[in-house]
Amino acid sequence: MKKIIITGTSRGIGFKLAQKFARSDFQVLALSRNKKPLEALQLKNITTISVDICKKDDLKKVQNYLNENWKEVDILIHNAGFLINKPFENLTKEDFLRVYDVNVFGVVGLTQLCIPFLKKGSHVVTISSMGGIQGSLKFPGLAAYSSAKGAVITLSELLAEEYKEKEIAFNVLALGAVQTEMLAEAFPDYLAPLKASDMADYIYDFATTAQHYYNGKVLQVSNTTP
Repeated sequence: MKKIIITGTSRGIGFKLAQKFARSDFQVLALSRNKKPLEALQLKNITTISVDICKKDDLKKVQNYLNENWKEVDILIHNAGFLINKPFENLTKEDFLRVYDVNVFGVVGLTQLCIPFLKKGSHVVTISSMGGIQGSLKFPGLAAYSSAKGAVITLSELLAEEYKEKEIAFNVLALGAVQTEMLAEAFPDYLAPLKASDMADYIYDFATTAQHYYNGKVLQVSNTTP
């Protein structure tokens, strides 16, 4: 069975992704601060670990699990995200650090940890946002979030080059609006055109096949213009 790590699995897209991979005969390591929602499903192929990806000690739990149980990883999906919707002039340094801690530094820390376990032909997929795409329509209030999502795009492009000789593929999906709990909390009056389960289906297909066709690429996944 192939092995996949997914972050941000307590709700939204990550919650749906973990179930889809488990039911498709993957071994899933589901990382989230709250592991109860997935544990309640009692799916045999899912191992849940309560992890805050911003904390070094929590990441150590992941490393220990991989050393003791898996030894190798086929797919890593950076799905965890954190969003603050606030006018730019009201954003504090602490706001930026909280957003970057999850969306950038958490991605960095977990990727560094996983590099020794990523096998030849493996695929690292980072979930970014249309707001992180240069030249895309930007929305007021998302200065911290969108700039963080732009940062991981550049990071993935760089890592694709740095690890191409090891045949580890790094790609990014820049998502448009998806109806998730995080979106509803930030924009309570907005209804997105796609459900979390719809996007999970797309990400599943991309994560399992796109490494054969793409490396260091950013695909924009949005059915609205803009």
